[in-house]
Amino acid sequence: MPEQVFREVEVVWNECLDIIKGKVSSQAFKTWFEPTKPLSLEESTIKIQVPNRFFYEWIDEKYYSVVRKTIVKVLGDNAKLVYHTVEEDVQENPETRAVKLPFLGTDRVENNTLRSGHKGPQITFTKPVHLTSDYSGVELNPRFTFENFVKGECNQFAHAAAKAVTENPGKTRFNPMVIYGGTGLGKTHLAQAIGHEILQRNRGERIIYTTSERFSLDFVDSIQNQKTSEFNNFYRSTTVLIVDDIQFFANKEATQDNFFHTFNSLNQEGKQIILTSDVPPRQLQKVNERLISRFQWGLTTDLQPPDLETRIAILQKMSADEGYQLPGDVIEYIARNITSSVRELEGCLISLLAESSLRNIPLSVDLTRDVIGDIAIVEERTVNAETIQQEVCEQMQIPLSLLTGKSRKQEIVFARQIAMYLMRELTGASLKTIGNHYGGRDHTTVMHSVNTIADLVQAGDDRTRRILNGLYRTLGVGPR
Repeated sequence: MPEQVFREVEVVWNECLDIIKGKVSSQAFKTWFEPTKPLSLEESTIKIQVPNRFFYEWIDEKYYSVVRKTIVKVLGDNAKLVYHTVEEDVQENPETRAVKLPFLGTDRVENNTLRSGHKGPQITFTKPVHLTSDYSGVELNPRFTFENFVKGECNQFAHAAAKAVTENPGKTRFNPMVIYGGTGLGKTHLAQAIGHEILQRNRGERIIYTTSERFSLDFVDSIQNQKTSEFNNFYRSTTVLIVDDIQFFANKEATQDNFFHTFNSLNQEGKQIILTSDVPPRQLQKVNERLISRFQWGLTTDLQPPDLETRIAILQKMSADEGYQLPGDVIEYIARNITSSVRELEGCLISLLAESSLRNIPLSVDLTRDVIGDIAIVEERTVNAETIQQEVCEQMQIPLSLLTGKSRKQEIVFARQIAMYLMRELTGASLKTIGNHYGGRDHTTVMHSVNTIADLVQAGDDRTRRILNGLYRTLGVGPR
């Protein structure tokens, strides 16, 4: 390749990498994007080299949206990306180059078999496909089932409610069902699991899974192409409608108006509606009040960051699904250092397995520490139930067993009330969820505790203010 041509593609790809670096975690960038190399640039098509087939499949599976938006931004609307795998040395024994890499849980590898040196799948960026009256696709991820969903205290109620919906969709008081929680806690997984279960019970049911962004794009597209009737018929003729990330309806007044009528139509016909959001409906910003009111008609349930035991169970299941048996100390190290989300756990596990396989190094705590070190540092100050309990116990000098136990000693009760207040204020957890972290106390007890501390703060109680300020500093946050 002429030096000038290579220089051009190198500049373009480095520009793409600079953008991608700001949109993914440092560990993800180091693992999946640093090993890539630019090969050629022809008009709006850029070809890059990746170490093996697994790399482009993983990037396509996990970072498609980021890569798509980046390529379009750099090269324009007609941008295309082609992957090319590293050519093997034909004289080298293939068996010596075999690398056991994590399985993606998809049939795509078998359906699109590639040989070393051949280009990988091409990502073409186009406008959304126009809706047609006979469209019948069900966009459900085959991995997002109840069987693959690990239950714990953080999601027990939401899981039970989701299972109840599948038994009689549209006919329970759980309609609509709104699942909310932070990024990477399993909202999409649980919502799609409902769809899978309903289809398994009755293959004749029609289920639509979409995102608020896709719904909005489809709606705009239908207006531009004078197909609003087809759009309405498509979305309003389903048995179950699952809409992900409803917080992105914000500021889209026309889309909100259409979804309002779609919601009413489905609800009146007894169809099941399942919604996910980063926040509870009442906290949605720039969303019409009449729509928020309807979101609150049924059941609103939250997902909390998984506790230590649940994180360990998740890692055990993930590693077993990938065909690995991780040492107990490795699993515990990851579980204790990655606390914010299931998605982070999965990303760290895959990075660890890939690093071990590609470098032919056995799994160990030392390797784990090297691989997830940067992420663990970031995660150290994640504010959740466990970090709050830990800091309260340390500052107020009481053991965790007493804080979460049944002791009625005044100092223990006060510390427990402080911890409950902080958990409510800093994590937004429901009263029921908070109660579960403190010996299964009911919501009235939690509400009383939160209100007690709030009243002391309002009254300017010096001791309470001093304790809270100290906890805010150690948790790395400020009063809300």
